[in-house]
Amino acid sequence: MPKDLRVSILLDFYGEILTGTQRETVDAYYNQDMSLSEIAGDRGISRQGVRDAIKRAEQLLIDMEDRLGLVKRFQDVQRALADICDCALEIQELNAKNGGVEEIDRDAQSILEYAQEIAEKD
Repeated sequence: MPKDLRVSILLDFYGEILTGTQRETVDAYYNQDMSLSEIAGDRGISRQGVRDAIKRAEQLLIDMEDRLGLVKRFQDVQRALADICDCALEIQELNAKNGGVEEIDRDAQSILEYAQEIAEKD
């Protein structure tokens, strides 16, 4: 069964909707890199039972993302913040090349700090 690594991200966002057993099983498979056989041995169930449990949990996580879109929104915000930081740094560089107006440099620095604060809260 090939691993879809986005499931690990979905687990971080939506793991609480799974039962404890489902969450532990998906975590073991995706985050701890355990094989289906290893998980089956630890849980005392068949390898097929582990596979079925993981598939059901994956579908729940994917359905939740389809409904709420929190992962997509988070990734969009992270990309936008990176773009904002890139622009602020470019402003600082251009400002330095063109005489270095103190207010422009201070404002660009403030933008960088605000973007960093937002990124840390998400």
